[in-house]
Amino acid sequence: MTALRRFARENGLGLAFGVAFLLALAGQAISGHAEFNNQLLAENLQPISLAAYLTTSDFAVDVTENWQSEYLQFFLYIYGTVWLLQRGSPESKKLHQSGPGTEHDQLLGPYAGPDSPKWARTPGIRQALYAHSLGLTMAAIFLLCWLAQSISGVAAYNEQHLRQLQAPSDWSDYVSTADFWNRTLQNWQSELLAIASMAILSVYLRQRGSPESKPVGSAHTATGVEG
Repeated sequence: MTALRRFARENGLGLAFGVAFLLALAGQAISGHAEFNNQLLAENLQPISLAAYLTTSDFAVDVTENWQSEYLQFFLYIYGTVWLLQRGSPESKKLHQSGPGTEHDQLLGPYAGPDSPKWARTPGIRQALYAHSLGLTMAAIFLLCWLAQSISGVAAYNEQHLRQLQAPSDWSDYVSTADFWNRTLQNWQSELLAIASMAILSVYLRQRGSPESKPVGSAHTATGVEG
């Protein structure tokens, strides 16, 4: 097996979804550009090129409002599953394992192995940060995307209002508008529904070979078991 084929095999999940993401983003850009130009023509304005559309606040807000909701989903799921349990779900820890776990369970400090990350072996603030690094990173990306959404959103909101000869709003006013919260909450509710659906449906339904499912023959009450 060549090095390239081995790399592709060992990183297939990330590569496949990365390519799918880029294709979906390209599709969104093309369809969004067409819709944006339709709106301009309806207002008797000149259409713009695809390259120009990619720099508009309309494109930016459409992208970032989806990103922030996805990272909110992961942030809440990562932290929620530390303490919250779901009987029979492979998405849950076993019913007696609620909480952050012991140092022995987490391979921290003296229990770390020779191939454990350096910060897992080092007591103090670095170990504490590394022990929460995934959740903190997801939270940071969510907040940055939410901020980007709000900034690009107020620009798009004001652009539309100016075309209609209405007064623009500043950022603090925009984040209290129905437009901002409608954009935000319609994404949040869908992500939260997806999490709840996955946790509950995986109690009773199976997907052979997937780590997101229990083994096909596992009892419905089996909790924290992956296939």
